[in-house]
Amino acid sequence: QVQLVESGGGLVQAGGSLRLSCAASGSISTIYAMGWYRQAPGKQRELVARINYIRTTNYADSVKGRFTIFRDYAKNTVYLQMNSLKPEDTAVYYCNADATVVGQGRLEVWGQGTLVTVSS
Repeated sequence: QVQLVESGGGLVQAGGSLRLSCAASGSISTIYAMGWYRQAPGKQRELVARINYIRTTNYADSVKGRFTIFRDYAKNTVYLQMNSLKPEDTAVYYCNADATVVGQGRLEVWGQGTLVTVSS
């Protein structure tokens, strides 16, 4: 079994910063990519940022230049540094991992979500 444990969400004023973290644990053989998605009320879940095992990153256009994703490969942890936050960044942020799990094969794993609220 694999778990993704997120932390770092909260309430921040517009223009402020937050850092989200997500630690993967369990019977992981390989992590191909980790990323962050978000879902605002009444909207579909969308990709925010993703990083693969060769450190290639991709970002949603709405966060380019403001958010940075990076990984600690030794700790199976991914971070999302969010700067210049806007009210429209308010959402539940979900960590995601594309991984091979011992005895289960390749899976897509989700965290429980962490709420980010940006006040104007």
